[in-house]
Amino acid sequence: MNQIVKDFIKYIEDINSPQNNKDLVKKEAVKKFNLIQDRSVYYCNYFAVRFSYTKNNSFSNTILSLSCLQKYDHIPFFVVLIKREGTNQLFLANTTFLKKISHSSLELSLTNIKGSFNGSDIMKEYADIKNSSINFDYLYAIHSGMEWSDNLQRLVEASSNIQSTSKKYIPSNVESKKIKASIERARNFITSNNYNVLLDDLNSRCTNVKDAILVASRIENVNIRGRLIESLITSDVNQREELLMNLKDMEMMLPTYDTKNGLGDYVRIFDNGSTYTDIKTKIVYLNSAPKAFNIDKFLECMSQDNTIFLFYFIGIDRDSIINSILCSVYHKDLINNTVLQHHWAGRSSRGVAQYNGKIINEMLQNSNFKNEIDTGLTENYIKTLLER
Repeated sequence: MNQIVKDFIKYIEDINSPQNNKDLVKKEAVKKFNLIQDRSVYYCNYFAVRFSYTKNNSFSNTILSLSCLQKYDHIPFFVVLIKREGTNQLFLANTTFLKKISHSSLELSLTNIKGSFNGSDIMKEYADIKNSSINFDYLYAIHSGMEWSDNLQRLVEASSNIQSTSKKYIPSNVESKKIKASIERARNFITSNNYNVLLDDLNSRCTNVKDAILVASRIENVNIRGRLIESLITSDVNQREELLMNLKDMEMMLPTYDTKNGLGDYVRIFDNGSTYTDIKTKIVYLNSAPKAFNIDKFLECMSQDNTIFLFYFIGIDRDSIINSILCSVYHKDLINNTVLQHHWAGRSSRGVAQYNGKIINEMLQNSNFKNEIDTGLTENYIKTLLER
């Protein structure tokens, strides 16, 4: 979160700021931060906010429609609860922090965004972390690593007992054996010459567009930034030229570029394995919790013959690309710093895994990085994924 967002949080919670009167709190905040009104939402380039009032400290008010939230889910979305008695209270209410959609959600589906959420639908704790200003930086980093489609699927399943059309991937005995064998496949690949061939290929592609990557790294929207850089690296020459032209002409108004559907952004076949590589940029001076993978998609991919999944991490500081590494999904430091989203458990999807961004920083700052795969640790990791 940038300084403007932090100033807004500090202002709302300051006891010397307006309290207890919704109209006054809203009027003064809108004036101070030059917020634009969109019906019941007030926003700027850096955050959006909905003001709500309670007479008795309950928080059952209808807050916003899901379709409206979709417009602002790429920036911090706050709900300010103004109380008749007591100080203002702030909550992060992006889709990651919603339990369900309560109001008029019977027609909600993956292709029909319907319904609204109430104050009671906002998680007051997320994975035992309180939804309060002291944790907003960390919580928003988690949300930034998620995708709208991930949270939409969860909300569809959670709302009004809607039955999801998706199902957990259930491997057969043969497929389970292949998933377990993926550990040895990964170990063999990272010690082979083809690992270096793939690393050199990705490094060369990265070098060819390094100036554009640095420009793109300034884009605040995490999803647009990541997808653009992935596209710059993986695209062919003609596609790359078109992207570079857009980057030159519309640096701050870039569209979202969609990379190929599936587990990895870059697929390359070798005689000792079919590699799926997910390209991720890491801005080392920003907090982050990047999405690792959709668990069901990952398990299904690993159940196939000769599949290998890797991450190509690109570390960027304020002035340059500091390093890039090609890392197995089974590298022990990644496994030890994986967060499995708790609120997916028991639903028709195993959900997603995310990484603690700090460990990626440490790996990128290690000039002698080497992949390390611990068989016992990885077997337990796979077992945990399968049991979700």
